[in-house]
Amino acid sequence: MLFNSFQFAAFFIIVYTLYLLLNNKWQNRMLLVASYVFYGTWNWKFLSLIFISTTFDYICGIKIHESTEIKKRKAFLFLSILGNLSILGFFKYYNFFASSLGGLLDYFGVSVELSILNFILPVGLSFYTFKAMSYAIDIYRKEIEPARKFLDFALYVSFFPQLIAGPIEKTNQLLPQIVATRKLKLTWFYEGCYLIFWGLFQKVFIADNLARIVNPVFAGPTYNGATVLLAIYAFAFQIFCDFAGYSNIARGLGRLMGFDIMVNFRMPYFSTNPREFWQRWHISLSTWLRDYLYIPLGGNRKGVIRTCRNLFLTMLLGGLWHGAAWTFVIWGAYHGILLVLQRIFQPLIKTFSFHNIIITKIWHLIRIIFFFQVICVGWLIFRARSISQVLEMLNSLFFNFSITPDVIHMLFYFIFFIFFLLTIQIFQYIYDDLMVVLKWPTYAKTSFVLIISYLFIYVMALGEDALIGGGRDFIYFQF
Repeated sequence: MLFNSFQFAAFFIIVYTLYLLLNNKWQNRMLLVASYVFYGTWNWKFLSLIFISTTFDYICGIKIHESTEIKKRKAFLFLSILGNLSILGFFKYYNFFASSLGGLLDYFGVSVELSILNFILPVGLSFYTFKAMSYAIDIYRKEIEPARKFLDFALYVSFFPQLIAGPIEKTNQLLPQIVATRKLKLTWFYEGCYLIFWGLFQKVFIADNLARIVNPVFAGPTYNGATVLLAIYAFAFQIFCDFAGYSNIARGLGRLMGFDIMVNFRMPYFSTNPREFWQRWHISLSTWLRDYLYIPLGGNRKGVIRTCRNLFLTMLLGGLWHGAAWTFVIWGAYHGILLVLQRIFQPLIKTFSFHNIIITKIWHLIRIIFFFQVICVGWLIFRARSISQVLEMLNSLFFNFSITPDVIHMLFYFIFFIFFLLTIQIFQYIYDDLMVVLKWPTYAKTSFVLIISYLFIYVMALGEDALIGGGRDFIYFQF
């Protein structure tokens, strides 16, 4: 059941109507049932998996809290982490490691037949296992107490707006909102409607249409450097609008029900350096990696060399989190190297300052544009099917670059679908406010709604499956 489908619209109307009629206790029980129904529409067989994972972590959380001996607390924490990583490793990484090991042994002349399992990756697995692990770790650190009621914890794990693709809410952010009595606010209702409306626009109008540029080019097998460049730029905006669109819809659904779900994207392509990018892109994952991996490894507390090591390992594992493929591993390593280089050369970078405000702004703009190119190199690695494809496409950028009528057509198509996004993002960046549209005068907000509505109707008139009725999967569902 996709957010961008009529089925989900009908589902949420029913859920929201019941939500408004019930008190807090029964709202939670109804939301838990609704979340399991929502997840079951993907594949009902995996309902048992999320239930078993939830039950196991709930018990471990209680045992960690109740145990007075440090060894027992560590043992139950280890069990919780091991259980979640075992589920994640088996379903997501078994075939990857089996095929990689088989290829390595074959390279050295050792013939070993490792079976490849044919099963479907449970949607949302990476997201809800990370939420469950943070719950056990936070209890162990004595930052939170375990949920008193199993059903409240089960709702925390399976809350349907963020179940499939996040944001990855920490326990101390979401669980208290589940337990407490929620009050609906009219301002939150307006904000929720806006976030859903804008998120659908990002997904349906921008991301799904940019896919028509991206997919044919990455399908290969021959490449023109000009089309490759446009495809990389198009993918940068496609993946942003696809994932940020999902996050905005999730936040909007939460707002309508009185939940404050964290911001997951804060204008990432206005970043000027790697650290700033990860403070703006997939914020819930980068925060999780910082709190539960980077800091436990030592963070920046033990000298420059260890700090660089910790940054690199964190991003390497962050890349692997995205998928069981070497392209994701290399993409993570690429960002790790960028963060390490920034750390090393930060003192030198700080020396570049200007007293003239105009020159300072121009320099800032140049840095934004330059770093966007750096990010796009990473997106090429991320999107490619293999490392050999990355090398072939890079080769075409330098040695087979030609402007053809097809390239001109692609360029106009690309500009058309990102123009409105960039306009809104510039306003958001200037005012440093993601909700700036709601603060516009009435005539401006009305124009905003009419333009987006017209563009939705325009896409529908194309007769394609890009609009709500036949919505396409969100990219991050595969992670």
